[in-house]
Amino acid sequence: MAIRVVAFDVNETLLDLSALDDPFEALFGEASIRQQWFAQMLQLAFVGGLTGQYVDFTTAQHAALSMLAERHGRELPPDVAKSIVGAMSSLPAHPEVQAALQRLRRQPVQVVALTNSPLAVAEQQVLNAGIDDCFDALLSADEVQALKPAAAAYQHVAERQEVELEEILLVAAHPWDVSGALAAGCRAAFVRRQGVVPSPLGPAPEMIGDDITDIVDQIIEAP
Repeated sequence: MAIRVVAFDVNETLLDLSALDDPFEALFGEASIRQQWFAQMLQLAFVGGLTGQYVDFTTAQHAALSMLAERHGRELPPDVAKSIVGAMSSLPAHPEVQAALQRLRRQPVQVVALTNSPLAVAEQQVLNAGIDDCFDALLSADEVQALKPAAAAYQHVAERQEVELEEILLVAAHPWDVSGALAAGCRAAFVRRQGVVPSPLGPAPEMIGDDITDIVDQIIEAP
């Protein structure tokens, strides 16, 4: 079945979280703590989903920051926490993203963003990154209170764009997102951003690329 919708994850896949390294270094003395924060935030959000006690991404980000501050013995003034979490709304896009997305939009497919961030945050993210005109739709799993990799998040795309799940190609730099999409019945492409590798468990994505340009090339060349 042909690809009718290409759904892009946003955080890390399209947007560069390394822009947060400076405030994390200022607070913790190590920029690498930023990666621990994002992983802790995901854990909190996923536990909420697994236990039926929904936790939105912004709440999870604040909680993860508080946990890391306690773990590392750091004071976390409320204004500093608000500044760090708020900076998620002004992340830059990876260098190749804008041109690659614009090229894909000239193809006979719908191009959408599917993020776990609340919709209001996602809207600011794509606007501030200069890619707000690159999508036919901006969708948030928060709208259905079922964060990726829950099947309902991908079903949200199918229902909103009026396509079948197998007509959706999910593009992400997160193995868990790719696995979730495949388990839900979508197709998937994995972006091998620095330091990430595909999961060896379960079905493999049909496309793997080093960046969004590489993935878009493969989509255009696909039958």
